[in-house]
Amino acid sequence: MTEQNAIKVKRKRYKTDLTDEQWERIRPLIPPAVAKYGWEPTDLREVINTILYQNKTGCQWDMLPHDLVAKSTAFGYYTAWQRNGVWESILDSLRREVRATTPRVQEAEQTSPCQSAEGTTTSESKPQESTPITSPREETPSFVIVDSQSTKTTEVGGEQRGYDGGKKVKGRKRHIAVDTLGLLMAVVVTAANVSDGKGGCKLLEQMTKEKFPRLEGMCGDSTYNEKSLIAAVANRQLTLEIKSRPAGSKGFVLLKKRWIVERTFAWISFNRRLSKDYERTVRSSETRVRIAAISMMLRRLNKAA
Repeated sequence: MTEQNAIKVKRKRYKTDLTDEQWERIRPLIPPAVAKYGWEPTDLREVINTILYQNKTGCQWDMLPHDLVAKSTAFGYYTAWQRNGVWESILDSLRREVRATTPRVQEAEQTSPCQSAEGTTTSESKPQESTPITSPREETPSFVIVDSQSTKTTEVGGEQRGYDGGKKVKGRKRHIAVDTLGLLMAVVVTAANVSDGKGGCKLLEQMTKEKFPRLEGMCGDSTYNEKSLIAAVANRQLTLEIKSRPAGSKGFVLLKKRWIVERTFAWISFNRRLSKDYERTVRSSETRVRIAAISMMLRRLNKAA
């Protein structure tokens, strides 16, 4: 009996539960369960299932279904893996795998028809349709796109809250960096009154040379045209590409490259836990974004398989 079938014996399966293939991808990255004298070892797969369920549905820790892992156990592993960098390790591993399994596609040039001596096209040589050319993709990107999202907070309290005058939102701001596939590279959560330029500097601090040796440039909107970010980018010998809206434009305008990071925000917003910022600490807020990205990449790899 597989582990997935064993879960079905205990309870009915939720849509957010890991499949056997998904569990095998992340199992080597998770530390062993903490031994408890007189108790059976904790099923870490069920711990992951519980956290994924909560991230998707947005329920409180005290409102978790009784057929999932108890609140004390799930919260204990959630915070321990947050301190130990386990969520970041899972995110980095899955991102490398998704990039490696997603080849770069380029359109080939059309074959020109052969002509006869009179200048007419022969019947045997008709224009051939272009066939896409695929090439392998590196595990780390050379270009990233950055953006921010201001979100409201709740009345439970917590650190780092402010008011974003531009978007008229009182709460926190999520700064993210993604590659050209829309995969999460880095995430920083600050008070909503922190500028995008300062948030971009903190994103660069996460994307170190050792972790992303191929990184050559980044792209953002006009709010990233700040001296602090320009200096940080120049210090890393990177290029900064500013994408601005056309003059006089109104409403939503699709900007080249920048739509990729907007799509990523839309992807992670399918998780109700991220509809607002419910966390007391910004570190937990960042972890919630990483968990949403992990769930998305697991589904992507599952479809590819």
